[in-house]
Amino acid sequence: MILALTVIVLLLVMVVALLRAFAGPNVFDRVLAANLFGTKTVLLIATISYLFGSPDFLDIALVYALINYISVIGVLRITELRNEQQGADG
Repeated sequence: MILALTVIVLLLVMVVALLRAFAGPNVFDRVLAANLFGTKTVLLIATISYLFGSPDFLDIALVYALINYISVIGVLRITELRNEQQGADG
């Protein structure tokens, strides 16, 4: 019962994070929302892994967390470089 409620709450938070990612006022809010979505996805995969009694899903969750971390760092670096180039041009 509690785990089912946890899955429902995680799905609701993921929907809100997606809405924020698409409607964020600036790039950093969108990146933060995308990072939140990725983190909640990892939690959802871990919860489903526990529900099904299959620890194999935890490997998938860890790989997804690593991909999420690397992609957020990459997007922030690209954004920083663009801001520096715009500052040098203007």
